[in-house]
Amino acid sequence: MPLHYVYLILAVAAETIGTTALQASQQFTRLWPSVLVVISYAVSFYLLAQVLRLMPVGIVYAIWSGLGIVFIAAIGFVAFGQKLDAPALLGLGLIIAGILVINLFSSSTGH
Repeated sequence: MPLHYVYLILAVAAETIGTTALQASQQFTRLWPSVLVVISYAVSFYLLAQVLRLMPVGIVYAIWSGLGIVFIAAIGFVAFGQKLDAPALLGLGLIIAGILVINLFSSSTGH
């Protein structure tokens, strides 16, 4: 797997950790989850900057934000008891489908 994809996956993971910590920070009223938010987003943006050396910003952002949405929805469901109805699941499925189309069929991804 190309290094820029590894960085992109790590950027998504860092963003997902940061967003989960954002929920746990209770609007930045808890210190350690708040610190984790800042560190996680800084790591995520640094890694995104590295990926942008080889891939276009629109494609990178679509993958990063799309996967982040799907992972956060799953974490919200499992960890925070947030409900996902059929339209939400359909929308998440379409996001995943869009990411797959970009990666499997687009020549813009910098494979």
